[in-house]
Amino acid sequence: MSPVLANIYLNKLDTFVETVLIPAYTCGEKRKTNPAYIRLQHAAIRLRKAGRWKEAKHMRSLMQQLPSHDPNDPDYRRLRYCRYADDVLFGYVGTKQEAEEIKRQLGEFLQNTLKLTLSGEKTLITHARTGAARFLGYDITTLHNNHKHDRRGHRSINGQVALQVPPQLIQAKCDPFLKQGKPVLRKERTNDTVYSIVAQFQQEYRGFVEYYQLALNRYRLNRLKWVMERSLVATLSRKLHLSVSQIYRRYQSSIETTEGLRKVLQVTVEREGKKPLVARWGGISLTRRMKATLDDQQAFVWSQRSELEKRLLAQRCELCGSQEQIEVHHIRALKDLQRNGQAERPKWVHIMAARHRKTLILCQKCHNDIHAGRADGRHKLE
Repeated sequence: MSPVLANIYLNKLDTFVETVLIPAYTCGEKRKTNPAYIRLQHAAIRLRKAGRWKEAKHMRSLMQQLPSHDPNDPDYRRLRYCRYADDVLFGYVGTKQEAEEIKRQLGEFLQNTLKLTLSGEKTLITHARTGAARFLGYDITTLHNNHKHDRRGHRSINGQVALQVPPQLIQAKCDPFLKQGKPVLRKERTNDTVYSIVAQFQQEYRGFVEYYQLALNRYRLNRLKWVMERSLVATLSRKLHLSVSQIYRRYQSSIETTEGLRKVLQVTVEREGKKPLVARWGGISLTRRMKATLDDQQAFVWSQRSELEKRLLAQRCELCGSQEQIEVHHIRALKDLQRNGQAERPKWVHIMAARHRKTLILCQKCHNDIHAGRADGRHKLE
């Protein structure tokens, strides 16, 4: 509910920005041309007409080291605003002094109207050319490359806004699978089946990679793929007592994707009368998708000692083994399993805590006993 409540409460902030700040700090149709750039352009044209091609080419190279429009045009200002729940980002074309004034007015409005305080550590003014603003897990910068040209020979990316994957987040995602800088197995996952291990690695990798579909440097996630794949095969190698090459020979396969043929690790579990369970590692393209729609719901990753395959295949109570009237028991949060002063934790609490799961598969009788307080560890379930 917190994002909904934040949107309701911060609606006044949206109105203030749209009716006061943006009109006050937006002016001009476009930037004025840069006089120095125009002088070099005219000189290059004169040299080319005179047949002095080499000098004209050199003059053009000097010209393309300057901005074509005046970046300090005092008559051109732009203010853009974006908010997601309680995270806010302002994009401003103007001076640093004006940006600080916007920050001051914003702080006064929040303090006087909404009784909120801007965090000094988190409310930063960042130059998009020399730094990066962190917003919703992305680094937001502006591009600059005088050697990147379009078909007409014009510079094509200077000043464009870019979304990038923060290198620190990639390293942080790799760290659980590394030891002394090298990929290692995840020993705690060897208790699961091969299907569960592959599915868990893929789900964890996919959730991170799919969120950064808009990133310009999405290809850098190839490092994460390599680290996790080496950790995966090492984990399977330990579980099955096989070499890494034997793991690849046993589970490597090729699948057809929208980007072409891809090599993957695939595990198939046959089910009588039903479609087989298939878990794959890999097959996800790291090509940037500029028009992708992001799913910001964090995907759950099965944790240690939770058998995904068994829970899918066995429709039975995880307390008494009954296969009749199967239901699911939910708790609000895992911290509710560890309340202070609880003398003896019941069996179902131990199971959920060990699996690190907020759900438990139960028959109707066991489910009713839990809610009635009869399944408390002192009364034996029939």
